[in-house]
This record gives sequence, C-alpha cells and structure tokens, in this order.
Amino acid sequence: MSRAGKGLAIVLLCQHFLVDEISMKTSSIGLRVLLLILVVGVCAGGCVGGKIESPARVAVLTYNIYHGEDANGGSNLDAVAGIINSLQPDLVALQEVDNKTGRANGLDLTAELSRRTGMQGVFGKAMDYDGGGYGEAVLSRYPIIDTKNNPLPHNDKAEPRAALEVHIELPGGMKMAFVGTHLDHQRDQSNRMMQAKRIMELYENYDLPIVLAGDLNAAPGSDPINLLRRQWSDAARDDPRPTFPSVKPARKIDYIMYKPKGCWKVVEVRVIDEKVASDHCPVFAVLELLPEGKSKNR
Repeated sequence: MSRAGKGLAIVLLCQHFLVDEISMKTSSIGLRVLLLILVVGVCAGGCVGGKIESPARVAVLTYNIYHGEDANGGSNLDAVAGIINSLQPDLVALQEVDNKTGRANGLDLTAELSRRTGMQGVFGKAMDYDGGGYGEAVLSRYPIIDTKNNPLPHNDKAEPRAALEVHIELPGGMKMAFVGTHLDHQRDQSNRMMQAKRIMELYENYDLPIVLAGDLNAAPGSDPINLLRRQWSDAARDDPRPTFPSVKPARKIDYIMYKPKGCWKVVEVRVIDEKVASDHCPVFAVLELLPEGKSKNR
C-alpha cells in the first residue's frame, strides 16, 4: 500500500471509532492510545528505508593516468588532480596506477591524488611491479561501504588485469556499485575477450545499479565491446569521439557504461581535450539514477 493509501486508511479508521465514541457517549483512553500508536507506526514505516523520490545525479570520470607520468616525462599528479578538481566528479576510475614502485619514486599515487582532491581513494593491485604494485584506483566523493578487487583472466604472455569494484552510498541512502577496469592492450584480442566475458559473469545477476568505467583497449564495434553491450549500455551510445592518443585522438578506447538500462538516464558525456597530462583523454559523464517506475533514457 502507498504512503497516501495508508494515511487514508488511518483517517477512515479514526472517523469510525470517533463516530462510535460519540454515539456511545464514552471516552476511552485506551482507544486514543491505540490510534496514536497506529498513526506513528504508519508514518515511521513509510519514512524509513523508502525509495528515492527524485533522480540522484552522479558525475563520473575515467582516466588512464600513464603511471603518473606526463608527456614530458615528469610527474602528472598535479595536472591530473587539477582536471579532477575542475570537473568535480563524484566517482573517478583511474587506470595504470602505480603503488610505491621505483618508477613512481615510491609514491602511493592513489593516496597522492586522494589528498590533492579531497576524495576517498582505493587502490586495486593487478600485478606486482618494480618493487610495488600496479593496477586500478577509484576515487569517491561519497562514502565507500565495500570494496572488492576482482582479478581478470589472461594468458601467460599478458599482463594481469583487474576490475576494482566499490559500493557507494549516495545522498538519501541509495546504494550503487562502481567498477573501474583496464583490459588487455595487445593486438590479439583473445585476452580482452576473456576479460570481457569475466566482467559479464561477475555482474550478470547484480542487485545494485552499477557503472563500469575504464580503458577497454577496444574500439566501438569490436568483439569485446559488442559482447559487453549485450549487458551494458554505453553512456556515449554510438558517439565515436576518439580518446587516444591524447596528442591527436584517433580511436575511442575509454568508456563509461551502466546497467540496468532502465535505472539510468544519461545527462551529458564529454571527452576532455587534454594533451599533456597523459597519453589518454579523460572521459566525463553525468548520469541520473532514476526512481523506480520512472525509467527513461535517451
């Protein structure tokens, strides 16, 4: 029963008992207490744990940060943080993230970017590298309530890859999942296909609205993307705006996807023109998580 329906039922119940009270010319303290308990109980039941009444807007950024190095061979941390701070995303998926490697001078790049942006950061190691770790990171403006780092399959000639999954609590109490990933880069797409299939398996029957973001190293229309789009919707749809290489973008290989389709509305998607901070362009999207029963998408 709806909250309005419950309220009407209480009013009718009150009227019934009041008419009886008047007709019998009695005053029952117990009856009044019972009615008060019923009214309070209905209000509490309707307000706690209720569904969202209006769309929850979520801004998402995905960015391959080239292990913290810019096009000139220097650190790109300030530049990457500047891009994040200017766009003000709620969730960020970062790829090619070093964690205390010799190449990164022992820095924890996730912690460095977390400090520079004021966002909560989580690192997910895909493999050991140069005295530290290498993999994915997620930054969140909202509380992270759970994390899971899912290894992805690969053959023995390929780098290990992972899908870093976090659960987020949005304002109003709604929960969602966010997954950052980086698929294999080799010309042979067999590893990418294995990894895409594993992502399909992981999230086939999932009880939360979910966004997938990352460097998929595959162009629109390729087998891995066609496979993923059986289950996921591309926020940019059929827009082929290229994301790589950043100096002169020629191919779209960075994506923001979501599921289930009916739970989300795409408000905006942009490829950010940034040529120096990394060899990829950042991709930014604004999505709305819709109240149940108000499914709509462009």
